[in-house]
Amino acid sequence: MPAPPPATPPRLFDRELHRKRLDRAAGGFGAADFLHRRAATDIAERLAPILKTFPRAAELSARGGAFAEALAQEAPGKVGMLIEADLSPRMLAGRPGPRLVADDERLPFADASLDLIVSTLGLHWTNDVVGALIQARRALRPDGLFIAALLGGVTLTELRQSLVAAEAEILGGAGSRVSPFADTADAAGLLQRAGFIQPVADVDTVTVTYAHPLRLLADLRQMGETSVLADRHPKPLTRTLLARACALYAERFGTADGRVPATFEIITLTGWTPAGQSQAAP
Repeated sequence: MPAPPPATPPRLFDRELHRKRLDRAAGGFGAADFLHRRAATDIAERLAPILKTFPRAAELSARGGAFAEALAQEAPGKVGMLIEADLSPRMLAGRPGPRLVADDERLPFADASLDLIVSTLGLHWTNDVVGALIQARRALRPDGLFIAALLGGVTLTELRQSLVAAEAEILGGAGSRVSPFADTADAAGLLQRAGFIQPVADVDTVTVTYAHPLRLLADLRQMGETSVLADRHPKPLTRTLLARACALYAERFGTADGRVPATFEIITLTGWTPAGQSQAAP
């Protein structure tokens, strides 16, 4: 009997809605890009001590260009040509250098055409992370390097718990309003499944405080990081529900000075392509 066709990954996220949210955020992205800059600087710092250069590189989810800036400061001369790619054309507008509108789920790069691929806080919005990693691996030359930063499962735990509690109290049940994020324990395994060697995954946990939960929501909107779940919540987020969620947020997580914390977990994945790898491999 013929082999069954490969399973189609579930459609968790509405990628077109995600692009629209990023386009909307582009004009003021710099006012809320602290996570993106932190991740970009960390990746550049990881490149600095590596005893090789990367003549041709691409950055996925380039957003406002923080990685290019960090690279020039932290690892000058390490990368030759850097192609900045992003799902949102507005994010790339007005900057010099090679730029490319591209979807992380459908990379346009030829096999074995790049020495380095960096992904800066975009992979957590892909429907098939392993599939995206396989495409990146194919685009890399032998002994090529892949580094990605993505949001992990602890991210926005305070907001998630507050929304669930408010819904249970007001609606008698709860659905999902915050996107799921990668499990840290499985992160290195994703690289192995995609064919990378020497996989490493580590975590940077960042806690930011806000005067009010609504300020967090405003930042998420300005980052282009609001939920784009394909399976929409069956009930709207009403003012009453939001107000109760904010009150619970402050009650359960508020600090002594009246502020509220928001946790972000940044998982950084690092993997290499095997020397002499066959680009025909699945």
